[in-house]
Amino acid sequence: MRIVVSRVMRQARLIREQGDAFYHCMSRVVDKQFIFGDGEKRYFRRWMRRLEAFCGVEVVTYCLMGNHFHLLVRVPDRNRIPPLTVERLLELLPLLYNDTQSLGIRQEIERALESSDPNWMPRILERFEARQGNLSVFLKELKQRFTQWFNRRKGRRGTLWEDRFKSVLVEGSEEALMTIAAYIDLNPVRAGLVNDPKDYPWCGYAEAVAGLGVARQGLGRILEQTAYGVNRKITWANTAPKYRLLLFGQGQQREADPDYGKPGRKGMSPADVEAEIDRGGKLSVAEILRCKVRYFSDGAIFGSVDFVNEVFAANRSRYGPNRKTGARRMRGADWGGLRVLRDLRKDVVVAREPAAQETSV
Repeated sequence: MRIVVSRVMRQARLIREQGDAFYHCMSRVVDKQFIFGDGEKRYFRRWMRRLEAFCGVEVVTYCLMGNHFHLLVRVPDRNRIPPLTVERLLELLPLLYNDTQSLGIRQEIERALESSDPNWMPRILERFEARQGNLSVFLKELKQRFTQWFNRRKGRRGTLWEDRFKSVLVEGSEEALMTIAAYIDLNPVRAGLVNDPKDYPWCGYAEAVAGLGVARQGLGRILEQTAYGVNRKITWANTAPKYRLLLFGQGQQREADPDYGKPGRKGMSPADVEAEIDRGGKLSVAEILRCKVRYFSDGAIFGSVDFVNEVFAANRSRYGPNRKTGARRMRGADWGGLRVLRDLRKDVVVAREPAAQETSV
């Protein structure tokens, strides 16, 4: 493994030249202003996911707070990133560009393909290819797009961030990645916003509990970074309990001890931690029911396998010929024999909005 120091940024950043690299990235709003409400967090997260797909910089987990954000990202080995093709570029354009902008780029591509200049099209591909697997580009565009949007809405001008971003190079081991990921997802617990990170909708763990595939895949990367995990099938079922136990272990509240100069810390009660250990880190249906469960509003039919299939059969003409059965398993918890008709794949369990006043962490 070779580590070099990048001086492209104002503050030198360590770069791992070979293999995948993991970074804990942080950035704070100028003057520590609390500008992130739900609308701002929603906009920021939407563009984070779009740029993640466009740049190929994977978000393992994240947390958006009132005046700062944390990201744990995986930057792929550039030697393993496949060359960008015209077809792939055309697929990626809608992620970042509106119809007018996409049309301009498409027309440029068409002219390059029809041109007698053999270097024109390679130059276009090189321009976009340089943005793939590039952490600096990913975060620069994310923060710039958010700043432009926020400034337009608020009628303000100027910078919105204290600096470009801070980053810590993290070893790609399960222990190191688990520790940093838990630190990030526990931000709202330490701030006293929620007692359980699954109840804070603006972190990676809550999105994973809600069933978002990209969030579960991100946290699943942690278990891949072990020798024994190379040939192991990584699923949310074997990631979730282990990660949740770590969250509760690291997130336990601590009483202040003036005699030893130890400050107090908000977090989970010892009883909650003990209960979580006893059940092996698996979420109960009772806990899921404290959240908004989309199956109850969008599942179409809810009940036993026989009931769902019976109603499905009575309304068979409403569904295509490829659908053979009606009952579908629900995600997010062990629902026993209960089933629904619609197999929801996104935001199946939505965390409740935190009601407490946020403080800086």
